[in-house]
Amino acid sequence: MRQHAVGRLSGGLVLVLGGARSGKSRFAEAEVRRQPAPWAYIATAEPRDGEMEARIALHRARRGEGWQTHEAPLDLAGCLTALPPEQPVLVDCLTLWLTNHLLAEHDLDAEGAALESALAARAGLTVCVANEVGFGIVPDNALARRFRDAAGLLNQRLAARARQVVLVVAGLPLIVKDETP
Repeated sequence: MRQHAVGRLSGGLVLVLGGARSGKSRFAEAEVRRQPAPWAYIATAEPRDGEMEARIALHRARRGEGWQTHEAPLDLAGCLTALPPEQPVLVDCLTLWLTNHLLAEHDLDAEGAALESALAARAGLTVCVANEVGFGIVPDNALARRFRDAAGLLNQRLAARARQVVLVVAGLPLIVKDETP
């Protein structure tokens, strides 16, 4: 198996996929920290309950010093555009961002297109974390199926643009795509 090479990138989009508690966020944080600080962390989660509040606290504590945290539960494209284009950025996570838009009944195609445009304008390393939700059973309700389908399509769109795609399984990174020079 080839050793991961994400830390060698000086720019471009890296998509990190994995299941819940797979280690994808920890992996992505470590890769961004290989770049010169300051690092931008764009959080998309909203603390809707105590369990989510605890997850957010865990992520904050693990990141430590050197991170500039920005909260963008909906306006991820605007947040990316407002940051210096060379600054290393970690977006965690696209799946929660998509959920926020789905629940708000926004146009998912338009939001995805705005995100792609903002990502294309960035020169620095941009690592986006997303859940790979299509490995499980077929959901039993229409909203869950719509979410699964939208998440899969968003992941495909960004994977096509990304220089690297990494699948994290049990804390281990597997390179799915590598177009580094």
